[in-house]
Amino acid sequence: MARHLSFMEALAATAVVGVSVSAPGQLRAQDTDAATVLAPITVQSKGADDPKAPVKGFVAKTSSTATKTGTLLLETQQSISVVTNDQMRAQGAETVGQAVEYTPGVSGTPYGSDPRFDSPRIRGFDGRQSQYLNGLKMMRTAGAPAIDPYQLERIEVLKGPASVMYGQGNPGGMINLISKRPVFERFGEVGLQAGSYDTYGSFFDVGGPVSDGSDFAYRVTGLVRAAGAQTDNLDNDRYFIAPALTWQPDDDTKLTILTSVQRDNPSTPSSLPAQLTLNAKGNRLSRDFFVGDESFDSSSRTLTNLGYEFEQRLNDVWTFRQNVRYSNFDWSYQALGMATSGLAADGRTINRNATFQDENLNTFNIDNNFLAEFDTGDVDHKLLMGVDYRYFSNDASTQFWRATPLDAFNPVYGGPITLASKTTDAHVVSDLQQFGVYIQDEMSYNNWRATLGLRQDWASTTGTSLNGLNNVSRSLDKDDQKLTGRAGLGYVFDNGIAPYISYATSFDPVPVPTTGQLLEPTTGKQVEIGVKYQPEGWNGFFSAAIFDLRQQNVSNTVALPGGGTTIAQIGEVRARGVELEGVASLTDGLDLRAAYTYMDTEILGRTDNGKRLDNVPANAASLWLDYTFQEGSELDGFGIGGGVRYVGQRYGDTANTFDLAGVALLDAAIRYKKDGVTASLNLKNITDKNYVSSCSSFGCSYGDGRTVMARLSFAW
Repeated sequence: MARHLSFMEALAATAVVGVSVSAPGQLRAQDTDAATVLAPITVQSKGADDPKAPVKGFVAKTSSTATKTGTLLLETQQSISVVTNDQMRAQGAETVGQAVEYTPGVSGTPYGSDPRFDSPRIRGFDGRQSQYLNGLKMMRTAGAPAIDPYQLERIEVLKGPASVMYGQGNPGGMINLISKRPVFERFGEVGLQAGSYDTYGSFFDVGGPVSDGSDFAYRVTGLVRAAGAQTDNLDNDRYFIAPALTWQPDDDTKLTILTSVQRDNPSTPSSLPAQLTLNAKGNRLSRDFFVGDESFDSSSRTLTNLGYEFEQRLNDVWTFRQNVRYSNFDWSYQALGMATSGLAADGRTINRNATFQDENLNTFNIDNNFLAEFDTGDVDHKLLMGVDYRYFSNDASTQFWRATPLDAFNPVYGGPITLASKTTDAHVVSDLQQFGVYIQDEMSYNNWRATLGLRQDWASTTGTSLNGLNNVSRSLDKDDQKLTGRAGLGYVFDNGIAPYISYATSFDPVPVPTTGQLLEPTTGKQVEIGVKYQPEGWNGFFSAAIFDLRQQNVSNTVALPGGGTTIAQIGEVRARGVELEGVASLTDGLDLRAAYTYMDTEILGRTDNGKRLDNVPANAASLWLDYTFQEGSELDGFGIGGGVRYVGQRYGDTANTFDLAGVALLDAAIRYKKDGVTASLNLKNITDKNYVSSCSSFGCSYGDGRTVMARLSFAW
């Protein structure tokens, strides 16, 4: 049984790695002769393949996520997809969910339009607890921050377990959001946007060296937006500012300070009765139908991040790196929505719940590691040894009330709202601490590549949960520990083809939910076999993978008969599938991204034994083509793009009660760029396809209808 770690003890423990590494003299650095025997594909010029730097076009060659060492994607024995800033801009992504919709193995917006937060699924598993910002986890309970894509340089989606590098996480994978950061070249952009749902906003991104020849570079990114949502009377206003500063006195030392403050007021797009949406016989509610009431609903939240990344190359072998961030997430929220009892017997009255929620979450992350690059005979090594620590403080109050119902066919808004009876009253105060020690060795021998990694985690939860309905308090004290591992083997042929096989495990101590249950940690494992191809002579990357993964103690939100929700662990889930991906940025101005996913999921044991996992399509595919007319052509300066997203048949709940048909959606874009001025127009769901994206005991949600967004910007 692991003992509880105090905050200061855990911070002090991060220094252990500094005294545990071998002296540089005990290892032999690569000399010139040794370097000449390496396969040419492993040679990386300094800065040319920086896994956090801007990428021109759609094709990234490296990742900072899978191994934390910037290894080439071709040589990484695990599936990883990178969405570049150029792709996000070309497709007009307004949310992280929209940005990953063209990524294999990922359902970017499985629950339809929701301005509150992103809820992606990765290889069938809920990805809300698997989002990271610059390699450090964003913790959440009921709510979640929604990072604006304009802050981001790229999004990296790692498929499969990542616990060896990051500690707690589910086996489906993780989404790592990489912030824009300073560069030592002056640049700037200012712009305006306007579009559907009364969206109006402005944005800016400026930076460069503080002065000519300075060791300091800065960047300030910001956005101001007033907006609604597909559902009537919902707000989706936002503003953020993200200042960053880099100090780089020499090639061996770099410190980047990353900060941001984001404030917004997202409201709930309540679910609607299945009888009036998915199973409607005649009267069907529209996509913009509003279940709440403007006189009652309110939402105000602020996300503050303050952190830094430090890197110091000590000598020819050793490099020390430290990544730190403190986050505060404060959300006060109340809203009316459809109750779990749904539609009344008269077929027109929607029973409603009133939700009151206050969350104050504080997260401190620190990750220290040493990277040693050396050889032992003919084997070259990148040895990573690290210690990390996470502290998560959760103070959340939740109340559910039975509230005034609403007539679906003659809705009356403006109150008064009567709160009939309280169905849930919970106040959770808890601390989660996780301390981990990890080691990873990436080995190269001629064309062979191998990766071995191990991690030991200790997790400690303390706190109390108070049930205000009966005034009963319960202790939340719990300790968990787990050893996780990863092994991969691949071979890189000289023609750019690289087959591989890998095995990885995961461990995830679940934070205490707002309803106060103490849940068992989830564990998972995956076997993956794949092949990657990076052609010579043109800019492209292609991959294919088959996988078999399992997760135990899977958590799921369950409706309570009297109203409100609880969290239940439904047992074990197995997901098997195939993923295909191709991305290319060609010299003639043509960019493309193509993806296909086949997914077979099954719940093993307990109530829904043998059923498919909810909201996971058996088949999904996407294709985006983007063309920029070349200089000297009659349409010089113009660019066009178009894509199709197909989401196949799926079930809305784990009981497989709600059968959702497949849907194909068309997107398009057009832009004109001349002398630094860019005008663009993005359209999503061009045909305005009306479809139900999800359905469960909580009700049904529509997918996004046709949206139009125009932007005008000036860059220098």
